[in-house]
Amino acid sequence: MFLLRSAFWLTVMFIIVAPRDVDLGQVAGEYSRQALEAGQKAIVSQVLDSDCSSLECAGHKAALAVLAGNQFPSVDSTMQDSSTPPVPFPRPKPAWMG
Repeated sequence: MFLLRSAFWLTVMFIIVAPRDVDLGQVAGEYSRQALEAGQKAIVSQVLDSDCSSLECAGHKAALAVLAGNQFPSVDSTMQDSSTPPVPFPRPKPAWMG
């Protein structure tokens, strides 16, 4: 009974205090997009600032720099939108195995 009463009063107070002219879903989506962009920039800057001694590391940094210049896929894009398969396909079974 205590939980039911608490949920009721929390709902009533939210209805009273909640902003009227604000789309909370849109605001939350905007904050989420900004947080993802800031995280991507922080990761890219950390990777690009590190020192590399091997050719493989330099290649990874160059590829990341190219990707950083392009727009990363958005959160709203679905797996069907991408042209590459999400996982590699296995090789076909040889004919002699039946």
